Amino acid sequence: MTTISILLDSTTIILFLGIGYLLTFILISAYWRDVIRALTVRTFFLGKLAQSVSWFCVILRGDIPDFLSISIANSLMFVGVSLEIISLLSLRNEWRAGFRKLYLWGIWLGIIGFQLVILIHNEEDLRIVYGSFVLAFLQAPAYRLLRGSSLLMKVIGYFYLFVAAANVFRGATALLTDTSVSFFTPGIYQLIYLLAVYLLTVLSIMAFLLLWKEKINQELLHYASYDDLTGTLNRRMFTANAKASLDRYARKKEAVSYLLFDIDCFKDINDTYGHHVGDLVLKDVTNRIKQQLGENDLFVRYGGDEFGILLPGKNELESSTLAERIKNMLETAPSSLPVSYTVSIGVLTVVPDQHTLLEAMYKRCDQALYNAKRNGRNSIFRSQFSQ
Repeated sequence: MTTISILLDSTTIILFLGIGYLLTFILISAYWRDVIRALTVRTFFLGKLAQSVSWFCVILRGDIPDFLSISIANSLMFVGVSLEIISLLSLRNEWRAGFRKLYLWGIWLGIIGFQLVILIHNEEDLRIVYGSFVLAFLQAPAYRLLRGSSLLMKVIGYFYLFVAAANVFRGATALLTDTSVSFFTPGIYQLIYLLAVYLLTVLSIMAFLLLWKEKINQELLHYASYDDLTGTLNRRMFTANAKASLDRYARKKEAVSYLLFDIDCFKDINDTYGHHVGDLVLKDVTNRIKQQLGENDLFVRYGGDEFGILLPGKNELESSTLAERIKNMLETAPSSLPVSYTVSIGVLTVVPDQHTLLEAMYKRCDQALYNAKRNGRNSIFRSQFSQ
C-alpha cells in the first residue's frame, strides 16, 4: 500500500506541475493586448507553454507513443527552459550577440544529442543523465544575473544556479549510483524531487514577475528623471540633485560653478532644415558635452535648446576652462550634420552657504547668457553672484 500511495502522489505532483504551467499560460494570456506585446514577456510566455506541453506528455506516458512522451516531451522541455532563461537574460540586457549564438547552438545540439541517445542506446538512466546535464547547461547562464545591481536580481541568479546544480546532482546520481531517479519509480527520493520541482516551478514564475516589475519601475524612474531626446536630467530631477549638491558644498565651504547655454540661432535651424535636424543638433550637442563632464557634474535640459550644467567643486578658473573647451569643441569639431552650430554660455561661480538659492543662481546665469548673446553669440560671459 505504501508503494502505491507514493506512486500515486508522484503522478499527482507531475499532474500539478503541468496544471501549474498551464495556469501560467492562461494568466499571461489574459494580458495579451498589453503585456504580451513585450518581447521579453512573450519569450517567457512561450517557454512556459512549451514546458506545460512537455509535462502533460510525461503524464500520458504509456497512453501515447514514446515518441511523444519521451522524444518530443524532453525536446520541448529543453526549448521551454531555454526560452525562460533567455527572457531573464533579456531583462538584465545580457542577451547579447556573441553569447546568443553560442547558446542557440547549445539548444540545438542538446536536442539532437538526446535524439541520438534514443536511437543508439535507449536506456532510461542514460536519458536521465544526458537530459539532466543538458538542462543544467541551459540554466547555467543565469549566473549573469549576479552582475545585477539589485539584491533581487542576485537572489534570483543564485536560485537558478541552485536549480542547475540540482540537475547536475540528479544526472550524477543516475550515472554513478544504482539509485533510480525516474519520475515514475516509486520512492521517497522521487517524491521529494518532484515536490522540489513543483516548488521551484512556482518560485520561477514569481521570480520572473518580480524582475519584470523591477524593470518596469526602473524604466518609469528613468522616464521621470531624464529628458527623452537628449538623455540629460529633466528640470525636476536636476533641481532636486542640484539643491542637495549646494547644501553639501555649503557645508564643505567649496566653490560650485554653474553654466547656462543655448544653441545660437536654433530657431533658424529648425525653420531651414526642419525639426528632425533640430533634434539631431540637440542630441549632438549633448553627446559631445557629456564627454567633457565629470561623474558628479549635473547636466539638465530646461526646454527647447536651453541647457544648464552644475559643476560641484569647480572654481572660476576650472569652470572658465571648461566653458572655453566646450565652445571651441562645438565650433571646430567635424560633424556629420547638414548644419554647423555654435553656443553661447553664461557662467557663474559661487561658494554657497545655507542661504544660497538655485533659483537666484539661475537668474544671474540667465542674465550672463543674455549678455553673451548680445556680444555677438558664440561667446562666453561670466556673472558675479551676490547673496
